[in-house]
Amino acid sequence: MNLPHRIYLLSRLGEYILSGEPGWQEAVEKAGHENGWFIPEFVDKAAKNIALSFLQKDRLEAWTKDQRVPEKRHQPRTIGIIMAGNIPLVGFHDWLSVFICGHKALVKPSSRDQVLIRHLLEKMAEWDEQAGECTGFAEMLKGCDAYIATGSNNSSRYFEYYFGRYPHIIRKNRTSVAILSGNETRQELEGLADDVYLYFGLGCRNITKIYVPGGYDFIPLLEAFRKYNYLADHHKYKNNYDYNLALHLLNKQFYMTNGSLLLVESPALFSPISQLNYEYYYESDKLTGSLQSSEELQSITGKGFLPFGQSQYPGISDYADGINTLAFLNQL
Repeated sequence: MNLPHRIYLLSRLGEYILSGEPGWQEAVEKAGHENGWFIPEFVDKAAKNIALSFLQKDRLEAWTKDQRVPEKRHQPRTIGIIMAGNIPLVGFHDWLSVFICGHKALVKPSSRDQVLIRHLLEKMAEWDEQAGECTGFAEMLKGCDAYIATGSNNSSRYFEYYFGRYPHIIRKNRTSVAILSGNETRQELEGLADDVYLYFGLGCRNITKIYVPGGYDFIPLLEAFRKYNYLADHHKYKNNYDYNLALHLLNKQFYMTNGSLLLVESPALFSPISQLNYEYYYESDKLTGSLQSSEELQSITGKGFLPFGQSQYPGISDYADGINTLAFLNQL
């Protein structure tokens, strides 16, 4: 398969996602049964962003031209991909990068997110037999020429042990933060709510901590966040909220809440589900410098950084951990 044909198949896949065909809707429903966190609203949002930001013909052509992807790969390699399962189709970009480069992918999907990725790749195989030969699924990844593995800080140590002698990209836990000035508009605060609540806060691009100036008024923020109060009716999310609330009550720790989110002062970057940490700052330049040098952050939102409400809508060139996957694959 040459590059134009691969781009054609990918753009067709984007059209399929947006079409809302019964087969796709069945896959979305089945994914929700497999993983209780994958509610239809969030699966649709993740898939739509993939279709509009990744699988448009013009975007794919510009991306591959910029990265100098050859029209035909004469010596394709086999790339093992270990996918995470924290948010719907979170491993899709890794597979996309391998496929668009002309390599072959051997995929180990997360047990929490198998349905969607399998369905989409099987659909492509129906359209083109060669496309089906470009991807395989396996529980054990052996004999690959390179590896891309995403997991926790703990699992990354195992990945390093098994794959360290091969070309590899190994990703660990990351999260995102926001810096507030105190002058945000209602619209910006509602955008921040998207950054915090979407996918129940389970993604590395979800904001788990905010930095606010001394004397910050939290009332407008809590009010703007009420747009997602309906998530408190979700049993898994509610269980986490009740559990964390009980801990704060038992420990007599100060907290604020709007009924669906706990605001807690903490130095930690990562926060548990249903909680948003905050910390006061007094020197913005010093804060910015320390955050930009952190290896635990995927993104920073705020004035001068990513706009509020955009952290969950990555573009095709927004690589996880800032590692250019396409460049890595091209040099193999």
